[in-house]
Amino acid sequence: MAAVAALIVAAGSLYYFMTRDRYQKYTDSFFDTFDTLVTVVAYTRNEQEFRSYFEKIHARFQELHRLYDIYNTYPGINNIKTINDNAGVKPVVVPKEIIDLIKFSKDWYNRTGGKTNIAMGSVLRIWHEYRQQGLDDPSNAKIPPMEELLRASRHTDMSKVIVDEEKSTVYLADKEMSLDVGAVAKGFATELVAREMEAAGLKSALISAGGNVRAIGKPLAGHRQRWAVGIQDPAKSILPSEDNLLDIIYISGGSVATSGGYQRYYIVDGKILHHLIDPATLMPADFYRAVTIFADDAGVADFMSTAAFLLPYEESRALVESLPGVEALWVMPDGEVRVTPGMRAIMQSHGVSTGS
Repeated sequence: MAAVAALIVAAGSLYYFMTRDRYQKYTDSFFDTFDTLVTVVAYTRNEQEFRSYFEKIHARFQELHRLYDIYNTYPGINNIKTINDNAGVKPVVVPKEIIDLIKFSKDWYNRTGGKTNIAMGSVLRIWHEYRQQGLDDPSNAKIPPMEELLRASRHTDMSKVIVDEEKSTVYLADKEMSLDVGAVAKGFATELVAREMEAAGLKSALISAGGNVRAIGKPLAGHRQRWAVGIQDPAKSILPSEDNLLDIIYISGGSVATSGGYQRYYIVDGKILHHLIDPATLMPADFYRAVTIFADDAGVADFMSTAAFLLPYEESRALVESLPGVEALWVMPDGEVRVTPGMRAIMQSHGVSTGS
C-alpha cells in the first residue's frame, strides 16, 4: 500500500508540473460594449492562443452589443431599436440572436411571475431621462410624475411582443410599446460567447462583464479546483476593488450575477433613486441593497438577479428555491446577509477555498 500511495503522490506531482508548464494565465479587457468593462482571464498554452480567443470574444461582444442596442442604429443591421422604431407598424426581420433573447425573456418572465419584463421600455425610458437630467443638473433633479409613469405602464403587455420564428420576425402590437433588454442582454450575451468559446476549444477562462461572471472549466493552475469570484459590498462600493468585498465565492463552471442599487442612481432631496424599477409600484424597489445569484447559465443568473431583487424577501427566496441549480445571496437594507444553503456551500466565509 505504501508503494501505491507513493506512486499516486508522484503521479499527482507530475500532473501538477505538466499543467503548470503547459498552461499560463493571461488577462485583458475592453470597455466598448454593454456600457461596462469586460475582462477575460484565461489559461492557455501561450499568449498567441490567448490573443486569438480574446479577439474572438471581443468581436462577438461587439456584434451582440449592436444587436441588443436600444439607443442606436447601425448600417445594415436590424436590432432591438429597429423593433422599437416599428412598434405598431410592421414586423421586423431580425437575426437569430435577437429571436433567442426575446424567447428566453418571455419564458423566464412567465416562470418568475412577471417581475422582470423586457416590455417595460416605455416606463424605463422615462426613468432613464429623469436620471440623466438629475446627473447632469443635480440641483434640479426630479422624480418622474406618477401620472406619466402610469400612462407609460399601460404599454408593457408582454403578450403583445409577437415572435414569428419561421419568418424570423418580432412585432410589437402596441405602437406605444418599446423593449428594454437591460436586465438580461449582458448575461445572455456572456453565456452565448462562453458557449461558443468552449465549442472552439477554450478550456479554462473567466469572462466578467460588469456584474456578470461566467466561468469556463476550472483554473488550470496547479491544484486549484475553482475560480474565486468577489462579491462587492454595497456599503463599500466607492472603495478600490480590493477593499470593497463582502465575500468571495468559489465556482468551477457556472455563472454569478449581481443586481444592486449602488451603481446606477441619482439623488432627489437626499433620496437615492436607482435603476431597478418595480413594475408594481413603478418606483425603484427598496427590499435590498443587492442580490447575487449563482446559476449554471449566465442569462439565467442575470435575469434572476433582477427578478429576485424586485420581490419581497419571502417571495424572492421561495422563487429562488423553486428553481433547480439557482442559489442566492441577499444583502438586506440594514446590511444583514442571507443566503441559500447552496450559496453558503461555495462561500469563503463558510470555509470554502480554491482547492476545495
